[in-house]
Amino acid sequence: MIVETGMDPKDSLFSTQISHLALDIGGTLIKLVYFSPNGDNCEDGSIVVGNNGCSAVQGRLCFAKFETRKIDDCLDFIRLNILQHSGVQHTNGTARDKLSVKATGGGAFKFADLFKEKLGIVFDKEDEMHSLVCGVNFLLKTVPREAFTYLDGQKEFVQIDHNDLYPYLLVNIGSGVSMIKVDGDGKYERISGTSLGGGTFLGLGKLLTNCKSFDELLELSHQGNNRVIDMLVGDIYGGTDYSKIGLSSTAIASSFGKAISDGKELEDYQPEDVARSLLRMISNNIGQVGSCKHFHAL
Repeated sequence: MIVETGMDPKDSLFSTQISHLALDIGGTLIKLVYFSPNGDNCEDGSIVVGNNGCSAVQGRLCFAKFETRKIDDCLDFIRLNILQHSGVQHTNGTARDKLSVKATGGGAFKFADLFKEKLGIVFDKEDEMHSLVCGVNFLLKTVPREAFTYLDGQKEFVQIDHNDLYPYLLVNIGSGVSMIKVDGDGKYERISGTSLGGGTFLGLGKLLTNCKSFDELLELSHQGNNRVIDMLVGDIYGGTDYSKIGLSSTAIASSFGKAISDGKELEDYQPEDVARSLLRMISNNIGQVGSCKHFHAL
């Protein structure tokens, strides 16, 4: 994906590469993005930043994430991959060493002193919901093929009519889940949410499997079969659909429902099947709550 920028490279914003670092520090994950003029210090996740003939900075936007509980890994990454590449060294934390960085999320408040002490970084805090809505509005209006539907494993891109964009429901899935009704630029309200989110998936997943990280648990779930543990409509109706009310035989009637009657203990199930069932349970709940709010609030 190409992102165009019309900013002049002589602009003072580009005087030091640290100006192009921003963080979103959540309860479960830390997400960071930084600009690399040549892309040499980027990790795998990056997109090219080019121009369309105008004077502009070229390079890469690089993305990385860390578990919040391993925040020291994030600090080391910033120190080694961003500060040192920028020629920035933090020594004794004097006033001249302080660098201002945009940050959002609850961790921007919780860990502000830690970043200041360890890296000489002072957070310029941005409101989490405002940043989220502005970002999504920008993507929907600017980036082609940004919106799509996903049904039965098939992804189909949707053409966005900018004149008929609002209102829409924004479901933000983090450690918990917030559902935000967006009525226009700068016009939004949180109308609902659920505590069953990414943090629930990781927390229960760590208790039920031997996974130690979010990525490990997610990868494990891709290898599993939730039908081993979930009770399906077909299990109740002898392998047939409940067509009268529109339920297929493969619809999940009860997450983890087969564990009631199988006579098995946790160790009798494969961890990948447990992870798959857990992922389906959390995802379906978010989708159901979001769907209900969409029909009743928009």
